[in-house]
Amino acid sequence: GETTFNFVGRRRWGFGFSLALFLISLLSLYNRGLNLGIDFEGGVAWEVPVTSLSIDDARTVLDNNGIPTADAKIQTLNGSAGQSIRIQVGDQSSEIRVKVQEELATAAGVSTQDVSVAAVSSSWGRTITEKALRALIIFFGVVSLYIAWRFEWKMALSAIVAMAHDVLLSVGIYSVTGFSVTPATVIAFLTILGFSLYDTIVVFDKVHENTKRYSASRVSYGDITNISMNQVLMRSINTSVAAILPVLSLLVLGSWILGVVALEDFALALLVGMLL
Repeated sequence: GETTFNFVGRRRWGFGFSLALFLISLLSLYNRGLNLGIDFEGGVAWEVPVTSLSIDDARTVLDNNGIPTADAKIQTLNGSAGQSIRIQVGDQSSEIRVKVQEELATAAGVSTQDVSVAAVSSSWGRTITEKALRALIIFFGVVSLYIAWRFEWKMALSAIVAMAHDVLLSVGIYSVTGFSVTPATVIAFLTILGFSLYDTIVVFDKVHENTKRYSASRVSYGDITNISMNQVLMRSINTSVAAILPVLSLLVLGSWILGVVALEDFALALLVGMLL
């Protein structure tokens, strides 16, 4: 409560900046879309230990088997066992999968067993998406009812807009940067809603408390809002920093240093959402 920043007086700057990010996210989603992982698009993925194999060698193997390389996703992964190359393409017959696996092993100078193959149907990703959307709608509904009962319906509407805003900007960042969207990313986006709701409820509760406190005076609602937001400013910053630090540990130590690649998608999406 020792800060005196005029949040209400500078709201146009905040709204303008937020609107700019919102439009950039929408344009990117419309033009570029999302880089959906194999779990959503379906297809086949090979993972090869990096020895003498290069990305160009991997493309040559795909060309030799009649697989278009233009739509193939080829990336280098870092893990505790060293680097590996991951190749993702559309669905292929079992014969092509085995043949590519053998040729990749030959090109990399490793045994066939060292080259992993994963085939996923796109229906699995659709199921995950439908369940996530259902959970999102139920979550919005329950939260709206609670906030409308605890405070007022206008605050419930504002909270829903704030949560949708945070998730949309996070998704927009993924569209702009081209980060891969996996089921772990979807779970992280749903988790971001909890952090967004927490900050919103903290502010609303303080505004509600100060409205009663200053009800007998002539303090405007804008001034009450400024007082309330300054009172919870350091609390919100400290909470965010305390939450970001373990997420950074997951991303840097768990994924990049120890090589637990499964943590990367979840931690990266959480970090993006918390920073926004």
